[in-house]
Amino acid sequence: MIKLLEGVRVVECAVLFNGDQTGRLLADLGADVIKVEAPGVGDYLRDFLGQIVPHHSPAHMFVNRNKRSMTLNLKAEEGREVFFDLLKTADIFIDGFAGDACAQLGIGYEQQKAVKPDIVYAQCSGFGAFGPLSNIPTHGQMMGSLGGGAKLSVGDDGLVQEHGGLTDGTVPGALFTALSAVAALEQVRRTGEGVYIDGAGSDAVLGTQWIDALYHWNASRLVGGTGLGGGESNPKYHFYETKDERFVLFCAIEPKFWRNFCRAVERDDLSGTVDTATPVDFGGSDELLTQELARIFRERTQAEWVEIARVHDIAMGPANQVGDLRDDPQLRARGSIHDSVHPVAGPFTAPGWPAMVSGQPFDVIKPAPLLGEHTDEVLVALGYDAENIATLRAAGAF
Repeated sequence: MIKLLEGVRVVECAVLFNGDQTGRLLADLGADVIKVEAPGVGDYLRDFLGQIVPHHSPAHMFVNRNKRSMTLNLKAEEGREVFFDLLKTADIFIDGFAGDACAQLGIGYEQQKAVKPDIVYAQCSGFGAFGPLSNIPTHGQMMGSLGGGAKLSVGDDGLVQEHGGLTDGTVPGALFTALSAVAALEQVRRTGEGVYIDGAGSDAVLGTQWIDALYHWNASRLVGGTGLGGGESNPKYHFYETKDERFVLFCAIEPKFWRNFCRAVERDDLSGTVDTATPVDFGGSDELLTQELARIFRERTQAEWVEIARVHDIAMGPANQVGDLRDDPQLRARGSIHDSVHPVAGPFTAPGWPAMVSGQPFDVIKPAPLLGEHTDEVLVALGYDAENIATLRAAGAF
């Protein structure tokens, strides 16, 4: 298992992807993540997007793995008292709600800071906690759309058409928020002061797709050389179909890669199309070359082209579809796809951890929890005895 964050305790109040993914990232790295959920309902991600068995959607089983779950009624004074006892043992708090929902419950940043001044409070929402749109409820594609991730046009029928792009902001939002939270632990170590982090999925999409925005904003300032081209279809940076009806992405825009390709396929007659004026040939549309390359690529299978790329030093690789991923030798070799057995839902396959840690192979140590599965376990560790727990339960604290 990965132990990079072993000894770090995270308290998470979240439903759905923004906060769930932020906590999952820290949990996968070894943090003890305690998911605090509302009694009776909890994170309703358990109950939609399909079910393997009741209350176990694949999405829930992925984004809530390696966590513990306890229920607390944060609208009741007794529940808030338990919450703050738990908070005193935490290093990071994850707020996965929009706006000031936690503050309205009495557990917002200012209330937490009064009890634990060194808390790292990491909020991850769709549009962020401030700004004119901060109170709008969001779904993942709304975040991507605000951040410029949706590639859109209007068809001849007058309807808007989508042409790919990064449209889901939940994962990049969680990544930037989790990274900031871990970095904040270093500030706490240095100064003893906590920090409030306001992560937004929309901002994260912009930060992830930075290159398009960067060159658009600065196009008029470029003086010589070439930028990213004018958006034409460049035959040297293009998807092609292979003999076995699969795909490769060909990226021979550096002259050396193009020459290597031409030699490998014994087509030196094509190498004269190299633009030697720049280190990278972004080129432009060349329909005749595109058609000729399409014919060449259909002469070999995807595996044959990947081997040619490996042997001849060519920037080219498989363009997998979802159904291809399990059999991809690179992903298999790296353990990028993780198989586990959930004690309730049974066999389960999901992405593993995408950054390999030497000597610490990734594993799911704690499967996605049942609602409130660890309530008593956490309370006992906090020092509550059976009588205290019974009294709190009778009072509706959890």
